[in-house]
Amino acid sequence: MIDKNIEYYNNNADSFFEGSVNADMSGVRGGFLKYVPDGGKILDAGCGSGRDSKAFLSEGYDVVAFDASKEMCKRASEYIGREVLNMCFEDISFDKEFDGIWACASLLHVPSDDLPDVLQRMKKALKPGGAIYASFKYGEGTTVRGERVFSDFTEESATKLFEEAGFEIASRVVGGDSRPGREAEMWINVIGICQ
Repeated sequence: MIDKNIEYYNNNADSFFEGSVNADMSGVRGGFLKYVPDGGKILDAGCGSGRDSKAFLSEGYDVVAFDASKEMCKRASEYIGREVLNMCFEDISFDKEFDGIWACASLLHVPSDDLPDVLQRMKKALKPGGAIYASFKYGEGTTVRGERVFSDFTEESATKLFEEAGFEIASRVVGGDSRPGREAEMWINVIGICQ
């Protein structure tokens, strides 16, 4: 399932970059950074255009970024001026290395059956007390939108997912899309703290 998503981003990298690079995520990033020490190390997991990596770098954070799409990696690397790793969530093998993990609109492409394992990998990558941010389309179950497959969540199902993975929920907010013309699309934003 996930390979078709990767293929989609490889085939539509330019339009996806243009459509997402200027989305204003400053409010959500600010909420996440309350849980990350100044100058801390952040893993931008599924970085897409590199928009948020660039913002974190400009604020003095140490950033490691990756994306599963080779074409998105090329564009993000050029945009942020440093290498973006080409890897998938199941390749995560870091050990207590990060103060925060930012997974903005990326974990939503992981099949729901695989999410518990991926969250365990992310938990292992975080230092004790580290924070993870993730956003999902609001809904329930697996949904196909166009050529892509999504795992959708509500407040209750997202809380259950993160708590079962060993995270304490610090924030859980439902809000609209930040891209112009798509404000009616609803998202759930979750911040969890590594226990």
